[in-house]
Amino acid sequence: MHAFDVLGDPVRRRILELLAEGEKSAGDVCGVIGAEFGISQPAVSQHLRVLRDNGFATVRPQGTRRLYAVDPQPLREVDAWLDTFRRFWTPPLHALATELARGRRERRLHPPTDDHPTDTEE
Repeated sequence: MHAFDVLGDPVRRRILELLAEGEKSAGDVCGVIGAEFGISQPAVSQHLRVLRDNGFATVRPQGTRRLYAVDPQPLREVDAWLDTFRRFWTPPLHALATELARGRRERRLHPPTDDHPTDTEE
């Protein structure tokens, strides 16, 4: 299965978001995902299996529990692939950062006075 096939499913993306917060038991993941998506424990388990089988998650036993965590390697590969396209959104974001810095500098050099309030002070 291709990385984007795995990540294309909103349930699997949400599971990865949960796992990004830290290691979680299968039961914890099932509880959250079941409540948010209205799907059964076996369905959540199947999504966890897809993530595990495709390298996006690791699992380790702890007693009777199975603890899942994110495996970052496939995400690094997706990020490397996206580098080809990053130029389409990076320059505008650099320009925005420049404009924000310019505004902060302007406010620092010319703080609002009582006779010239800012828009938020009116």
